[in-house]
Amino acid sequence: MKTPPPRDDIPTPPPSGETGSFDAAGASGDTTSAPDAAAQGLPARLLHMLARTLAGRGFGGIARYGNALGALMWHCLPGRRRLAAQAIAEHLGVSQQEANRIARESFAHNARSFLELVLVGRFGFEDTGARLIIDRPDLLRRISESDRPMVAATGHLGAWEFMASLLGQWHLDRPRMVVVRRNSNRTLNDFIFAMRGARGLQVVDHRNAVFTVLKGLKRNGCVGFLVDHNCRRDEAIFLPFLGEIAAVNMGPALLAVRAEALVWPAFMIREGDHYRLCIDEPLDTATLGGDRADKVEAVARFYTQAVERAVRAHPEQWFWMHKRWKTRPQQDGQPDTQQDD
Repeated sequence: MKTPPPRDDIPTPPPSGETGSFDAAGASGDTTSAPDAAAQGLPARLLHMLARTLAGRGFGGIARYGNALGALMWHCLPGRRRLAAQAIAEHLGVSQQEANRIARESFAHNARSFLELVLVGRFGFEDTGARLIIDRPDLLRRISESDRPMVAATGHLGAWEFMASLLGQWHLDRPRMVVVRRNSNRTLNDFIFAMRGARGLQVVDHRNAVFTVLKGLKRNGCVGFLVDHNCRRDEAIFLPFLGEIAAVNMGPALLAVRAEALVWPAFMIREGDHYRLCIDEPLDTATLGGDRADKVEAVARFYTQAVERAVRAHPEQWFWMHKRWKTRPQQDGQPDTQQDD
């Protein structure tokens, strides 16, 4: 599998006034007037300068800054601190003291993940044997040799941003994309999209993803999804997760079933100064029985269970400050309100 060389530069987001917002097809959307574009230009340049400075510190520097940022977040976000510790105690069945320890470590890991975004262009399969450890190289080789469409299911666990590095290198003759939630801040969103696409990955807005993703899968492409976040009730199927019913986004499952794709759980786990790619046996959606609803539920259950196993194995590396169980199943007589976080 040929891969492009790593990038030592920081990709520059296109000015919003020239290209507009990213849409699902990778084309420009609505445009911005000249005064608005000028106002957005300074924040974009400052973000780019900050990213370049952080990237210049390398992997070791990002780790140190991430740990410091995590400690700052732990002290400055008491609400999220309590939320994380309570969720850990309830869903892992550990003491409050142990829950506080895991929660504090998770803040440091999550902060590192945020900052590692600027290193996506510098990480990749070329680091195998040095910075990158492949947990099951034979399975990865077998998956890479398949000519089937792939749905890569991962979560907010470990160094999740580096999954974009590897997906960007996956079979350069096929579509490679990741579906993400759009940030409400246009400048920040364009910056994040550019960072995640530093190694050739197409970043797709989840609101308009169906056509683009299906087109890519029909061409035997690989599409990545973060499948562990809370979602709206109308996007959800409700399944057990860490001992409690949770709203699981059924979009990735539905797209995988429609394309008869292989669903491949994969997670990037930190081990000191190294990163371990942990992968599971893929699920072949073409072999599932039942109607479409049965197949979608089976796929959603498959990747939710994969995330749960990974979280239980590495609880300190998951995004516990997220309100994972916020959206609840609708009860009889309850207003049909939607919740997301």
